[in-house]
Amino acid sequence: MRDAPIIPMGEGAENGSDSGGGAARKSARRAWQWGRGRSSCDAEATGLLLDRVERFLAQAGFDRAPWLAAVFAGGILAWFALKTPWHWTAAMACATLAALGALAVWRGNDNRVHVRQALVACSVVFAAGMAVIWARSEMVGAEPIERPMVERVQGYVLEREDQPARDRIRLTLAIRDAEAGESRKIRINVPLAEVDRINRAHETTANRRVLSEGAIVRLRARLMPPASPMLPGSYDFARAAWFQGLAATGSLIGEIRLVEPPPPRSGGIAAIQRSLSQHVRERVDGSPGTIAAAFASGDRGAIAEADEDAMRDAGLTHLLAISGLHVSAVIAAAYFVTLKLLALIPALALRVRLPIAAAAVGAFAGIGYTLLTGAEVPTVRSCAAAMLVLIALALGRDALSLRMVAVAAIFVLLLWPESVVGPSFQMSFSAVLAIVALHTSKPVKAFLAPRDESLVARWGRRVTMLFVTGLVIEIALMPIVLFHFHRAGVYGAFANVFAIPLVTFISMPLIALALALDTIGLGGPVWWLVGASLDALLGIAHFTSDQPGAVKLMPQMDRITVALFAIGGLWLALWNGRARLLGLIPAAIATGMLVATPIPDVLIGREGRHVGITVDDGAGGKRLLSLRDTRSAYARDNLLELASVTSDPIPIADWPGANCSSEFCLMEIQRGGRPWTLLLARNRDLVEERALAAACERADIVVADRYLPRSCKPLWLKADRRLLGRSGGLALNLEDETIDQVASRQGRHGWWRGAAD
Repeated sequence: MRDAPIIPMGEGAENGSDSGGGAARKSARRAWQWGRGRSSCDAEATGLLLDRVERFLAQAGFDRAPWLAAVFAGGILAWFALKTPWHWTAAMACATLAALGALAVWRGNDNRVHVRQALVACSVVFAAGMAVIWARSEMVGAEPIERPMVERVQGYVLEREDQPARDRIRLTLAIRDAEAGESRKIRINVPLAEVDRINRAHETTANRRVLSEGAIVRLRARLMPPASPMLPGSYDFARAAWFQGLAATGSLIGEIRLVEPPPPRSGGIAAIQRSLSQHVRERVDGSPGTIAAAFASGDRGAIAEADEDAMRDAGLTHLLAISGLHVSAVIAAAYFVTLKLLALIPALALRVRLPIAAAAVGAFAGIGYTLLTGAEVPTVRSCAAAMLVLIALALGRDALSLRMVAVAAIFVLLLWPESVVGPSFQMSFSAVLAIVALHTSKPVKAFLAPRDESLVARWGRRVTMLFVTGLVIEIALMPIVLFHFHRAGVYGAFANVFAIPLVTFISMPLIALALALDTIGLGGPVWWLVGASLDALLGIAHFTSDQPGAVKLMPQMDRITVALFAIGGLWLALWNGRARLLGLIPAAIATGMLVATPIPDVLIGREGRHVGITVDDGAGGKRLLSLRDTRSAYARDNLLELASVTSDPIPIADWPGANCSSEFCLMEIQRGGRPWTLLLARNRDLVEERALAAACERADIVVADRYLPRSCKPLWLKADRRLLGRSGGLALNLEDETIDQVASRQGRHGWWRGAAD
């Protein structure tokens, strides 16, 4: 047996201890005690924090439903923000584990019941939001075609959309893909001249619109995959088309052939909507008629572009979108008219609960109007909220509450979860939240409380409240409008003070009365009044939009900024008492970040054809130089809005500092204390490779809408067809040498065709 090793003993060995080992053990003991003390302090601090949160939740007296709706929407937004299925799965797993952990840690602990309930509910609802949008994407998403093509197709007309202001109609067709062995949905633009030709060729007394739902047509079309954003922050049509099930869009080439006419009485509600729109436009001439048709049927296709721009810049676009204002006006009119008429019949008034009968009539009117105007997301949301209001009125409950808004939001998000990333949903619910939060607050209730005063004073307070409401709505919508459209009307609150009462109490009731009188042929004088009122509305819009500084442009804000705005706004709207003022902190931080958002120096479109460069105009402002003098309003507007420039772009070839040939433009700009040299291809003409390589070596940035040879090696960036095919459009900030690209916002979602990071 091996002897035990001999351990040297120092002084004190006779006492059974050694100096080295004892010191080490004492040091370890002290370290353990210090660590235990530190962990104890951390646990105590965490416990105190949780206790404070528990007391805050217990005393806040808030409604849980709106917060759960916000968390559900947050789960949907997280799915769009995260990039891969692994990220989505991990996020849902973490949320589930958080809920299970809260149940396990605080089981039977009554001291933190609110914290436990909040953590469990929010985790489960967040995971449910991600699951709903993921399932929706898998069920309705349509794989886009791989490349542009010209193809002969035969399809069944699913939907027809009239756009007389653009001299065309849009047909959505279901076609058979022989190679894939499945059906695809495509959308084709058809000129009105071709529509008139085929109507004349196939006109019958029974069916005037032969190109409508149910027809089978054969045509030759130029098809394109749904377009991804042109620039970072631009509209993502590819994403919208994915959830609409569209595999391609395009335009007609040549003539369209009718294989089979639509069956009699085809089209359903869509046909009624078109017929009503045409009827209104025949009664009211010009621009007022197109606005009246939009109010009556939801058909905005005939509104002139100049009128739409004026309404947008005046902050009145929400009046054209059939939403809360219009649905509420229709339902309120039906409710009160029914209530007053039934009250005139004593036999009914004594035997029937009139609020219930009036609510039923209002519900039928609201649902019918929603279906007639196309059942868009804002209209469905408004109709759902109005149904809850009618139920509350019938039961004698408070009709104006955040819970009502939350139920309507969850209803819409369960049906169309993808709508949460669109401006329509965000603006609609933000406006309603702002109105409800404002009018349920104690100061406003006290301000509007009945009191003994003159009629002038009473109406003065109501007009003042109307202006304040418009101002609050404008403030609530401003971040959303700037995030999606990069422009906002500055004087919208003032314009809405006059426009909203005009539309609500004059124009829409007159339209309803005129339609009713048309059944007996007496609507003519009322239609004249409708035209006069809508002339006044357009006058307000054009006057407001023509004022100096009426439009404010901002570059694309980042997601952190808009998230802070959303958090601050929700906190202000959903909490009660002084605690809601804490929402001003993230809102103030976001405002500072928005003001500090830099304007991109160079904007490069997704194909390299459209390039914009911001330069000083010498008067303290900015001008935009464009590579091509394009006729595309879409490309021009995107470049101007993201560059925050209101004046028309200047071709680079006309700029004094540029040197342009037939193939390339060469120019130099000063940024970040140094010169930047840009070499921009004007066309696809071939250039001798050695000369091109030499030019690339002297340039910092080279942009081309074709593949450039590997010998072209600029000093900083080569944005050719190869790179842009992976990255999408680019926004360059030369001051800090950063590149924002479309691909960084896409991930591996089905609608993105580039290479995700």
